[in-house]
Amino acid sequence: MDRGKWLILVSGLIIGAIAVTLVKLGNPPNMGFCIACFERDIAGALGLHRAAVAQYMRPEIIGLVLGSALTALFAGEYRARGGSATLLRFFMGVFMMVGALVFLGCPLRDILRMAGGDYNAVVGLFGFILGVGTGVFFLKQGFDLGRAKISSSPLGGLIMPALMLFFLYLLLKGTVFNPADGGPLFFSQKGPGSMHAAIAFSLGAGLIVGFLAQRTRLCLSGGIRDFILIRDNTLLLGFIGIFIGALVLNIAFGLFKAGFAGQPIAHSNHIWNFLGLYLVGLTATLLGGCPLRQLILSGQGDMDAAAVVIGMIVGAGVIHNFGLASSAMAAATATAPATIGGPNIFGQIACVAGILIMLVIGYTYREE
Repeated sequence: MDRGKWLILVSGLIIGAIAVTLVKLGNPPNMGFCIACFERDIAGALGLHRAAVAQYMRPEIIGLVLGSALTALFAGEYRARGGSATLLRFFMGVFMMVGALVFLGCPLRDILRMAGGDYNAVVGLFGFILGVGTGVFFLKQGFDLGRAKISSSPLGGLIMPALMLFFLYLLLKGTVFNPADGGPLFFSQKGPGSMHAAIAFSLGAGLIVGFLAQRTRLCLSGGIRDFILIRDNTLLLGFIGIFIGALVLNIAFGLFKAGFAGQPIAHSNHIWNFLGLYLVGLTATLLGGCPLRQLILSGQGDMDAAAVVIGMIVGAGVIHNFGLASSAMAAATATAPATIGGPNIFGQIACVAGILIMLVIGYTYREE
């Protein structure tokens, strides 16, 4: 392999190791990093939804954006740009979140779940690959959302990093603007939202991963897309590295548990594991990047990517308020039988609707 491929493989190893270390330090199991889950928690912290188990201002997301922004500025790669179907990208971000919360994780968490022994994540990966393949079909047909333009002022591209700095300020202050009703910020007292590493560790991890992801252009949908189109496996090496790094530390820390049943914050409804990540893969390919890549791009001045990120955060609020997110599997108790979890009928409808809408977008935005 050439130097660039070694760099992305080693970066992946580091990111995988960081993710499992965050779990060891307090993050939810198999969730050292999950873009969708952490953006959902941020939505809850801001009061956009009231799911009491999913409310925390995640420093990892803040660090990812700021790490990308700082790296791009020092590398001379910061460019404020936008104007490529920005409003449409916002709504595509909403539907990408629908798919992620039907599956219960983003593509990055899918790899981390597999590294923890979760076979349900393998089903999701097949759906993601097929979704990317469908997106590649539209790309070959001339799909194009339009060309972004470089802005005459750098300020627009700095909005997302500035917003993250404001979120960090709120987190460090533990700000509550409305003490009578509580929040914002809201903080979970139980469930995944209450599980987190110390702020300093989480923020530092986000900054490091933001730096590595910006320099290597890490993107799972982009890696699969490139392999299908031109047989280039460079970006895929990063995720192979993440899997290996996370797998080794999961085994070393005693966190590895193979199987379908009993996996943390996951469900075994295989149709919806498949279709949830199919929607994410299709949407990410049409958008030009997976949820992680959208965050990184938003940090380096891409206002269209920032619209996707905001769409995912707002979408998480809508999804939980409408009860569209999947429930996790649950073991049997004295009063209730075991369940495999998964989305209710409304979540299923939202996921299928999202797939159909993305197919329509893919068909109608073809250049002649």
